[in-house]
Parts: sequence; C-alpha cells; structure tokens
Amino acid sequence: QVRLVESGGGLVQPGGSLRLSCAASGKTDSWHGMNWYRQAPGKERELVASIYATTGQTMYADAVKGRFTISRDNAKNALYLQMDSMKPEDTAVYYCNCVTPRGSYWGQGTQVTVSS
Repeated sequence: QVRLVESGGGLVQPGGSLRLSCAASGKTDSWHGMNWYRQAPGKERELVASIYATTGQTMYADAVKGRFTISRDNAKNALYLQMDSMKPEDTAVYYCNCVTPRGSYWGQGTQVTVSS
C-alpha cells in the first residue's frame, strides 16, 4: 500500500505562487511515475504534470507549461509542484498520484484558489 498526503494549498492572488507537497509512505520503492492532477468544479480531473522514475523526465500539460515545475526528493520520499504566475483558471483541487507495479494510488487532494 502507498499513502499520499498533499499539503500547501490555499488562496493566492493572480500572478502569485504556491508550492504543493506530497508526502509518500509505504511501498513506493519501485514506482513508475508520480503525477499531479487537478479537478475544477464541474470539470473532469486532468493531468497537470508527471515525473518518471527511470529517466527523471518531466511532462506538463500545455495549460501550465512554463509556469509549473514538478520535482521529487527521493531521500524525503516527497513530490512537489511549484506553481508560479498563477491564473484564476488554475483554481482546482490538486491531487498527488503514484503509479507502482501494485497499482495507482491517490492522495485526498488540496484546494488551490486563485482570486483577487
């Protein structure tokens, strides 16, 4: 089993920054990739950013490319999402996701609101 706990959400003004964290525990040793998803009210959950275990390669949705940065600290077993130049359309619940040979695991989500 893998347990994921997100933190760092909150209210930020347009143009501001937030850093989300995801603390992972359990059997994460053979993870394939870790992802950040988000879900806005009335919309489907969408993939925001990914990082792959074997290559460290990162991937971003077009809507956040150049503004968001995903990273992982293997020593701390943590995943991060640095969000800069934020826009009102970034408002959503953000979820951490970990993919392992045993399955795909999700955190409970953290609310991010971008508003003046």
